[in-house]
Amino acid sequence: MTPFKLSEELLENIKTLIESRSDQSLLDLMEDFHYADIAEIIDDLNLDEGTYIIKLLDSERTSDILTELDEYKREQILTRLSAKEIAEEIGELDTDDAADIIAELPEERVREIISQIEDPQHAKDIVELLRYDEDSAGGLMAKELVKVNENWNVLTCVKEMRRQAENVTRVHSIYVVDDEEKLKGRLSLKDLLTTSTKTQISEIYIPKVDYVRVGDRAEDVARMMSKYDLEAVPVIDEIGRLVGRITIDDIVDVIKEEADKDYQLAAGITQEVEADDSVWQLTKARLPWLVLGLLGGLGSVFILEGFEDVMANPEYRSLFFYTPLIAAMAGNVGVQSSAIIVQGLANDVVKGSLLDRLLKEVGLSLINGGALALLVIAFGFVINQPLAVSATIALSMMAVIVVAALIGTFVPIILDKRGVDPAIATGPFITTSNDIFGIFLFFYIAKVILGF
Repeated sequence: MTPFKLSEELLENIKTLIESRSDQSLLDLMEDFHYADIAEIIDDLNLDEGTYIIKLLDSERTSDILTELDEYKREQILTRLSAKEIAEEIGELDTDDAADIIAELPEERVREIISQIEDPQHAKDIVELLRYDEDSAGGLMAKELVKVNENWNVLTCVKEMRRQAENVTRVHSIYVVDDEEKLKGRLSLKDLLTTSTKTQISEIYIPKVDYVRVGDRAEDVARMMSKYDLEAVPVIDEIGRLVGRITIDDIVDVIKEEADKDYQLAAGITQEVEADDSVWQLTKARLPWLVLGLLGGLGSVFILEGFEDVMANPEYRSLFFYTPLIAAMAGNVGVQSSAIIVQGLANDVVKGSLLDRLLKEVGLSLINGGALALLVIAFGFVINQPLAVSATIALSMMAVIVVAALIGTFVPIILDKRGVDPAIATGPFITTSNDIFGIFLFFYIAKVILGF
């Protein structure tokens, strides 16, 4: 399958067909497009054109298209559709996708849409999912699954599975429950096919099954499914009843959203924003860390003023020109250290005591700092710089690297223990703090070594 690429020519062709109301030609053009590709096309059209396509195509296709649309564009299009039209769309979706879409709408609108859904059970399942926090296992799960009772025999089990499978897009697992709907285990398809039809399910099911609870955090579910390579995981309620399942496609979305959020935090953006958000939204997300950077820069100015006597000496005035180098090394090392720790915390691989972790960073920093210090001294020989100045810069750099690495390691771990997203430590917070410490250490060591 050739990857879809939206060209200007194709987009203009679609716009022309919409403008001329050439419905059949437009349907023929889009017949072989994947729903995700059509969503990409609609995202590049204006609101009227996008709504026209949604209304033209049948609900079986447009329901999937809606799940792939940009959230803002989807919200706009939904305002153009009646409650009945939206009900027809979400009636074609799995309950988790349906709940995600209508959760973006006002409460009164949601009630109106729910009342228009033809399948009462589907409507009931969606309402149940809307009760859960979107960042919890309950908010991620779908109600569609295949389950069998431990007291059934194989023949009854097969009949029931056929009936249930009609509403399930893909059967990942067969879950076993008791008369109270409590999860007991899972059923191997091989055992089901190779066992006598009169055999009780209780005799052949596998009692060991990984599961999550409705209140578990989405990040914890993602970590578990990634660790054990699960395609799907059952979800139980507070008393152990099977209430849904989470599939890998939902977890991929969670991982992507978390990665996007961490990337923005690392870049100093405090709110989730996108490139096409309003100027005010982008300003609110970016300005706080820019203010922090400004305060850090002003702090550096005061530190430099405190060492004015160093820069006033003609013999050692060249130290001033190394200030950007020291600040850059401090910022780079701090970001490197914090990035590794944040990644380790996200993957739950940061083990052992904090002291052991800090000692490891000190050892690593001494090795790196020593290698860089030798390069600085060699550079000093090349430009005929006084050995005392080169040694001062080299020693300062080693000290700065050690301190920056400790800060970059210590801060994310402490933030994580306090329940704050440690990704915030990989951005301007670490860079600014290490710049200040770096400049202070540089001139303080210079003052001590050079005798000011």
